Amino acid sequence: MAALVSSDPQSKLAQRSVKDIYPVSRLVKEVRLLLDGSFPLLWVEGEISNLAMPGSGHIYFTLKDAAAQVRCAMFRGRNQQLRFTPENGMQVLLRVKVTMYEGRGEFQLIVEHMEPAGSGALQRAYEALKNRLGQEGLFDNAHKKSLPLMPQTIGIVSSPDGAAVHDILSVLKRRFPAANIILYPVPVQGETAPALIADAIKLANQRHECDVMIVGRGGGSLEDLWAFNDERVARAIFASKLPVISAVGHEIDFSIADFVADVRAPTPSAAAELAVPDANQLKRHLQQLSQRLNLRLTGWLAQQHRHLRYLTQRLPKPQQQIRMQQQLLARIIRQKNSAMQRILQAKQQQTDYLAARLQHPQAQIERQQRRLDERQRQLMAAWQRVLQRHSSQINQQTQQLQLLQNQLHKTVQARIQNHRLNLAQQVRTLAAVSPLNTLDRGYSITSDLVTGSVVTSSQNVEIDQTLNIRLHQGQIQCLVTGKQEGEK
Repeated sequence: MAALVSSDPQSKLAQRSVKDIYPVSRLVKEVRLLLDGSFPLLWVEGEISNLAMPGSGHIYFTLKDAAAQVRCAMFRGRNQQLRFTPENGMQVLLRVKVTMYEGRGEFQLIVEHMEPAGSGALQRAYEALKNRLGQEGLFDNAHKKSLPLMPQTIGIVSSPDGAAVHDILSVLKRRFPAANIILYPVPVQGETAPALIADAIKLANQRHECDVMIVGRGGGSLEDLWAFNDERVARAIFASKLPVISAVGHEIDFSIADFVADVRAPTPSAAAELAVPDANQLKRHLQQLSQRLNLRLTGWLAQQHRHLRYLTQRLPKPQQQIRMQQQLLARIIRQKNSAMQRILQAKQQQTDYLAARLQHPQAQIERQQRRLDERQRQLMAAWQRVLQRHSSQINQQTQQLQLLQNQLHKTVQARIQNHRLNLAQQVRTLAAVSPLNTLDRGYSITSDLVTGSVVTSSQNVEIDQTLNIRLHQGQIQCLVTGKQEGEK
């Protein structure tokens, strides 16, 4: 059966009214919502063209590459964070939000961040390497080595033609001219630079011919300093057994080498100042220590002398002890004599009494006489024993006093000898750093004959000026007939 087709215009209008017809604004809005919900913030790289920067502060431009282009807008609030001025033809890296401008129905990008494409890529690589090495612990303070207080040899890993090396050498010569310097020449930028810098650090550790290393170069752009952001250089510094001072660029520049190194210096000159002490300051410090040592030693010797004199005064003299013992012995003898006299008198009285009572007591008298004689012999023997005992005690005390005096004398002499040896050692140490030793090696001190000021540069003298030159032995006066100015 054939279909019936109506040609009535009102029927066609009724059919159209039931269809979903989009207004342009609705279509554009839904497309914008679809774009906004489908894309997160993206990084896009391209070239700026058709740049417009009206008075409103917004920036409008076209971002293009060899095959396509897209409209972009960066509003004033984001523009204030730019560190450069965009220009036509500039290659940039953008962080954008994909959307559609409903007023014209145009697909466009809203720019949240803009940076030059080259430096932006380097910066991202720098941050990625920094985060990774930091997580591995290469930046931890626990791995940092202390710098030697007075290094004998300084190693420099840098370009021999750069200004940084000349700055380092100048500061080292001024602050600590006695230090030896070993230069490990390397290129500080370019594709081969990182590997050569890392090899130089490893070579210095293998030779072990320096006490501390300075690794760095002068200032420059991020691309110029990129060799010191290389992982090979960072790991070579971390593996170094020698302390490493990083001196890359200027004070505002921070490289990966700065974070890994044991000490980071803001400039190459500052690295040289960190590596060595100030010789003049050390000399002044040694002089102060010498003065303090002399004062303390003089005071100590005076104190010991006073103490010795005090001990000498307290110690009784042997003659005095002997005299005291003699006086004691004499007193004992007198007491014994007095006692013996009393006994004899008592016996004599008893004898007289008994004789008066007896008639013809010849036998008793004889007997008593014998007893008396025996008592006298016993008394004399006891008296002799007393004398011998006290004489022995006096001799023993005299010997003990003499022994104590000898021991005290030996102790005092030993202490004086030890202090003399310590003083001689300090004198030899001071003589080792004395300027007179420098003169003995053939050096001289040149000064103005009139003012006495020391001449350190040819710029400080004039033609026909009379100078005084102090040698190891003697002095000479010279007349300046010519001079030649040069670097330090």
